[in-house]
Amino acid sequence: MTACVETALQAAVPPTGAAPNDGGARSRVSVRSQVTVPLRFPDGFSTTAEVLTFRGLADGKEHLLLALGQWEQQLLAHDVPLVRLHSECMTGDVFGSQRCDCGPQLREAVEEIAAAGGFLLYLRQEGRGIGLYSKLDAYALQDTGLDTYDANLALGHGEDERDYTAAGQMLGALGAARIRLLSNNPDKAEQLTALGIDVTEQVPTAVYLSPANHGYLAAKRDRTAHTLELPGAGVGPVVPVPGGTVPSHDEMLSRVDGLVPPLRERAEETERLRHLPESTMNELKDAGVFRILAPKELGGYGMGVETYAEVIRRLARGCASTAWTAGHLIEHVWMLARWPQRVQDEVFADGPAPLAAATSAPVGSARKVPGGFSISGHWSFASGVMHSEWALLAVDSDGVRLQCLVPVAELDLLDMWHTDGLRGTGSNDLRAMDLFVPVYRAMDWTLLTAADNPGSLIHEDPMIHTPMATLLNLVAPAAALGAAEYAVDVFRENILVRRVKNTVDNRQADSPLAQARFSKAHGSVATARLHWQEAVRTVAESHRRRPSTLTDEERAGYRLSLALSGEAAEEAVRLTVAGSGGSAHRLSHPLQRIQRDVNVLLNHPTLSLDPILEQAGRGLLGLGLTVSSF
Repeated sequence: MTACVETALQAAVPPTGAAPNDGGARSRVSVRSQVTVPLRFPDGFSTTAEVLTFRGLADGKEHLLLALGQWEQQLLAHDVPLVRLHSECMTGDVFGSQRCDCGPQLREAVEEIAAAGGFLLYLRQEGRGIGLYSKLDAYALQDTGLDTYDANLALGHGEDERDYTAAGQMLGALGAARIRLLSNNPDKAEQLTALGIDVTEQVPTAVYLSPANHGYLAAKRDRTAHTLELPGAGVGPVVPVPGGTVPSHDEMLSRVDGLVPPLRERAEETERLRHLPESTMNELKDAGVFRILAPKELGGYGMGVETYAEVIRRLARGCASTAWTAGHLIEHVWMLARWPQRVQDEVFADGPAPLAAATSAPVGSARKVPGGFSISGHWSFASGVMHSEWALLAVDSDGVRLQCLVPVAELDLLDMWHTDGLRGTGSNDLRAMDLFVPVYRAMDWTLLTAADNPGSLIHEDPMIHTPMATLLNLVAPAAALGAAEYAVDVFRENILVRRVKNTVDNRQADSPLAQARFSKAHGSVATARLHWQEAVRTVAESHRRRPSTLTDEERAGYRLSLALSGEAAEEAVRLTVAGSGGSAHRLSHPLQRIQRDVNVLLNHPTLSLDPILEQAGRGLLGLGLTVSSF
């Protein structure tokens, strides 16, 4: 042991009369070794533990104590540490079994204790003390209909054979006679109290519900009084899907097509408000639009990229601002489903489509503080923030980019979205100064955006494996294409009835020049559509293989097709406006709005042609991409 730790232990050991009531065994228990072990979990969370082993434990087993956070200072100051007694579970802790909640509880406990300071006791009591083989035998009996306790009894074991005497001895050896216990199990608190440990508070753990463990958790609640609130037999609350089933691709598009006429009627109102009207948001929710990419386990529709892209395109035929906002809000639900279980339990608690804005322009700053990060920054272009409960903010922490999940209510919302196009997106600014973000709501950006993100370990939906930038790059081109299609339709209707001065034609469509102009506009839209369909096909095909990540050549072709689609869409709109006379520039005319919206879309980084052509050329030539987010 280090001198500092040895001093802390000596100072912390209580007088003889205050020793735990363990029949004198405490005097025979001592720390035999201590080693520093850096920990890193599959979701990216990392911390450092001091792992202690002991001599003289009552049951002779190789139990471990992980000292986490500012535990030495707590011992010296006689503070009350946070403690978890975690019984070994190879299937849950190591293999990620969904039949229990042990793995997620272990992960949560390490994070909570590291933040608060204290100890995690890893107790070698597999299967509530009956051993690994017997536990697996019990699983087989549970598959026949027995609950977890009756299965143990059927095998000749007790419901729960765990004895926490060794745990009391370990705590006693460190002088931790008063603790806060992190557990939902009242038996742990009762046994520790009987052993002379003063449990000042029992802190509940989160509920990690899955379709496979609902019966297991319900039995713990009903048979042994675990403090568990179970919302239903699925992950998170059970939320009914409209109509009782997940809509087909065609049904979803039919719902969206029905929204287009009212979107056109509300286009001026949307611009005036500079965010989507409440009626628009209600219609989008009623149609299930925000559920499109949410995994089915969360009550979503679990649809693919083809449906997602087509929905944005069709919404843009009514209002580009609505298409842009909805496209990103849909995508951000999908982003939240990539986070670890604890965050998903929080954000999906009220339903399968939590609304969140996301922005990385510019990246804010973060500094580590006990239990999390303190972040500061001024972020722009938070599309959809006027309708969002959450914000996903990019920050830099000592050279590592993180994404922080923050309630919008904790941020300053700045009215900065005064633009000539996409005015209805409400893409305002956000500001924070020294705002605390708990560590579990801060994720390494590299891990979050990767194919093997934390959510991919929870959900089977292949879309969860899609790299983050793939869908982000799809919104602007889909909106530009839909808006251009709307423009060509408006132009066609107008020239079939419109008279033009200084000509002998009864209507504009009778002019050969107008016919040629319409042909060029129609052809430009067809070009935009073909490029866009090629891009969507590339991504859709990648989902049919494992791993689903695009190769550099495929990424290059994907981004090039989207950029050329945007360029052709812009040209189609230019042709329609230029051939529509001065009336097209009245604010009441849809073509002027479409032109302004598409101009803004083409200035977005996902459609900025020059850098895309450069990177696409490198990818297609096999020279390697130099921009990781391309």
